[in-house]
Amino acid sequence: MNRFISYYRVSTKKQKESGLGLQAQKDTVKNYVNHKNGILLQEFREVESGKKNDRPMLTQAMEQCRLYGATLLIAKLDRLSRDAVFLLQLQRGDVPFTACDMPDANVMTVGIMALLAQQEREMISRRTKEGLAVLKAGGKKLGGWRKKSHRFSQQDIEKATVARNEKESAYRSRVIPVIRDLRSSGMSYRKICDQLTELGIKTYHKKSNWHPNVVRSLFLL
Repeated sequence: MNRFISYYRVSTKKQKESGLGLQAQKDTVKNYVNHKNGILLQEFREVESGKKNDRPMLTQAMEQCRLYGATLLIAKLDRLSRDAVFLLQLQRGDVPFTACDMPDANVMTVGIMALLAQQEREMISRRTKEGLAVLKAGGKKLGGWRKKSHRFSQQDIEKATVARNEKESAYRSRVIPVIRDLRSSGMSYRKICDQLTELGIKTYHKKSNWHPNVVRSLFLL
């Protein structure tokens, strides 16, 4: 069965309080899930401008998608973001998403939008180079070329270690509460393994098969 987690966005506090536009999004998502014979696991709602990409509720929705192996579902593409670069980052990420009004947007429309964004970046880069050339012609001294070392510094290694630890910590914060809830219901570690597999929750190394010792170690953290 297809698993979905929905994300709704309204632009103003007034819209949130009145429900303006929200119910339409919910109806669209519900119809899509029913059409796909799927199941809607959770719903997330946020009040934020589409021009901003820093949205905590969207982040939570994506975290739950990773946890349950679900697809992020939105009613309309413009409800997610008007920023093509952000959309492309999401497309290239590990969370599949679908817009009900444009089911192929994640493979077609977003690609076109990304190409347009890339074109705009190239235009900006060209204008910058042309501006520097004008300054140089006018006698202004510009910064010289510096050779970069390709060796990994101790700082690079430390950053990589921190990033890995943060990734592991984020994974544990998603999985451990589920394991503790199942354990509190009286399930054995073996039964919890079976339940996690049934829920579509994978191990840290993206494996579907859980081992009781792994579950036990996570439970005791």
